[in-house]
Amino acid sequence: VCIHRVRSCSSIRFIKSKYVCVFDKSALKFSHQQRLFRTSAVSCGQIVQFKLSDIGEGITEVTVKEWYIKEGDSVSQFDSICEVQSDKASVTITSRYDGVIRKLHYSIDDIAFVGKPLVDIEIDASKGVASEEDVVETPPMSHEEHTHQEIKGHKTLATPAVRRLAMENNIKLSEVVGTGKDNRILKEDILNYLAKQTGAILPPSPKAEIVPPLRKTETVPAAPKDKARKIPVPVSRPIAFSGKDKTEPVTGFQKAMVKTMSAALKIPHFGYCDEIDLTQLVQLREELKPLAELRGVKLSFMPFFIKAASLGLLQYPILNASLDENCQNVTYKASHNIGVAMDTEQGLIVPNVKNVQVCSVFDIAVELNRLQSLGSAGQLGTSDLTGGTFTLSNIGTIGGTYAKPVILPPEVAIGALGKIQVLPRFNGKGEVIKAQIMNVSWSADHRIIDGATMARFSNLWKSYLENPASMLLDLK
Repeated sequence: VCIHRVRSCSSIRFIKSKYVCVFDKSALKFSHQQRLFRTSAVSCGQIVQFKLSDIGEGITEVTVKEWYIKEGDSVSQFDSICEVQSDKASVTITSRYDGVIRKLHYSIDDIAFVGKPLVDIEIDASKGVASEEDVVETPPMSHEEHTHQEIKGHKTLATPAVRRLAMENNIKLSEVVGTGKDNRILKEDILNYLAKQTGAILPPSPKAEIVPPLRKTETVPAAPKDKARKIPVPVSRPIAFSGKDKTEPVTGFQKAMVKTMSAALKIPHFGYCDEIDLTQLVQLREELKPLAELRGVKLSFMPFFIKAASLGLLQYPILNASLDENCQNVTYKASHNIGVAMDTEQGLIVPNVKNVQVCSVFDIAVELNRLQSLGSAGQLGTSDLTGGTFTLSNIGTIGGTYAKPVILPPEVAIGALGKIQVLPRFNGKGEVIKAQIMNVSWSADHRIIDGATMARFSNLWKSYLENPASMLLDLK
């Protein structure tokens, strides 16, 4: 067969001939089930469309919240392009090219679709871009198929979702042992690696060095300030007041709340309330607060509430379970991933502290500090917002004494904490004393949890908080 290379647009066509001739193998690259085409996309001035890639979790559309660039700006690889928000998390999109932004395909608050162009970038050919060459176009690869990532000359097999999980947790894939086919790295490999490093499946947070208490004559040396993380400055947009009614679609976290609360209506709730005397816990926190600050951590009451709840869940695992849609099976969760409701500018979000059962009070405080910082900045990842097994909502930080919390499916219980008030109470001698009182309101799924179980759990949780020294017997 004589093969002629015929240039037509951007493809190479194969023409059969009755004659046989000899040709140079280097002149043509051919592979089974592959098509060859000629591309000049790398030539100077060529505009490429940067498409929104799959960000995982089955998400097909996102809302553009902020643009970090504008038309005419120069960008390099890994520069922040924009921030998008799904109904589960906020994600910062970074550039894969060096070049100049020529077109933004969406405005702020527009809905962007996965696989559609996000921006047009004019390739900068001066930064090491190869000249025109033959490119082999392989058949489309499914989302579940592996992709390659070059790490120091070694090809590591991992899906985009796994690579993203590793990047979010500052893990080098070259250090993870893959258990999949052809040593492919799976999500479970990343989680197991994290478990070995931290003792819990958590995004790693910097471990504060334990500093012993200083004597009164000693002073705390000034710690060197770490280089602040560079946060891209969003392009500001003018605020216009039209004086007219405005209709806008439900998007982002609000859309997730609509979906979750609609499902919650199918759950028969029952409530249980009690009051907790936190006088001893208030004193303990005041003693530990300076020590935590020396380690660079803000210590609130919430880590104690969370740890006490985890100790209670060990005794009453039905509260850390889930019920299937057909109400035929109950799954008892091994991990205590306790969610904490947070009020942010993006709306109500509930990130969770993973594996509380193996965390100390200080570990929980460190993780809460991280979640609160990311929540305030709107940068919580999907892993932070999913996988919860039990929830506490500290409504008392805003105000209020009692609440009627709504269960977050597939969880089966939730607690709402009121504000701490100084109120008169009687002690064992019948004397009136000043006490630090907090009210708690529980809601539980009455299909699998009865009132007695909820009351016993609440009493145990209460005993840990009213006598914090008793927690030492069960801490792990």
